Amino acid sequence: MVEQYTFNVWALGSSPSRITNPRLSGVFYLLNLCGAVYSLYFCNIMITDFFKNKVVAITGGSDGIGKALVDILISSGAKVATCGRNQDKLYDLQLLHSGRPLHTIVADVSNYNDCKNFIDTTIQVFGGIDILINNAGISMRALLKDLDVEVIQKVMDVNFNGTLFCTKLALDSIIERKGTIVGVSSIAGYRGLPGRSGYSASKYAMNGFLEALRTEMLDSGVNVMWVCPGFTSSNIRNAALNKTGQSHGESPMAEDKLMSSEKCAEHILKAVEKRKRTIILTFKGKQTVFLNRFFPSLADKLVKKFFFKNGKLEK
Repeated sequence: MVEQYTFNVWALGSSPSRITNPRLSGVFYLLNLCGAVYSLYFCNIMITDFFKNKVVAITGGSDGIGKALVDILISSGAKVATCGRNQDKLYDLQLLHSGRPLHTIVADVSNYNDCKNFIDTTIQVFGGIDILINNAGISMRALLKDLDVEVIQKVMDVNFNGTLFCTKLALDSIIERKGTIVGVSSIAGYRGLPGRSGYSASKYAMNGFLEALRTEMLDSGVNVMWVCPGFTSSNIRNAALNKTGQSHGESPMAEDKLMSSEKCAEHILKAVEKRKRTIILTFKGKQTVFLNRFFPSLADKLVKKFFFKNGKLEK
């Protein structure tokens, strides 16, 4: 699961008409034009029979993007294994896909033995793993000065260590099949976000880890990639940890206006099929990464304005 944040420069009072620097104004107009092209190109994504009979292991598959990936892959003829912490949700998933090649197991990816059990049983049931999608994750929402350090440790354990454990355990099988390793990362892995210091750290760590592994695997036939969605509707913001490590129980975003988990899953699977290196979803996501790379001071101000109101963290 993944919590995504991008900021709209127009909504923050940075439209071209308000920018006095002509070069910056031109940049924003160009970004807007690219956004229109992006929308046209990605408006319809079709999943082919590429995944038929392939074994796909997905962490965190009982909710959000993970569940959407499971649903699409099962419909595409894949053999799917997934894990999650909620037995009831996994049971519901089994009922939904009764009679289909779906293996589920209760597991907490921050626990090495749970990850080993998930990977080992997947290989026992299906004979190997073609694709591993490291999707499981948690978020947080608290300022560093207020939170307990254990909150960041927990986020790192799930988001980074979970990816490390499952990738290491599945690696031999994936090398044998010249398969694919995927990390569902975040724009927060390119741009540090206030109130999400631990979350950003975990996604930066994931991106760096997968980039290093990709380089190691260049001559092996294995593709390693990381995906950074834009705003995506899921339960992750409700479950985000507060300063004491408890779930917030509410989302600061208008969830019904965000990209659906199903659409996000389609983008991810199309990128897997094309053996991409990395993808950044939504125009606003690309805009965020671009601005942070080439205009970091401006990005600092825009991000601060987006997340804070009257000096307090609002989003």
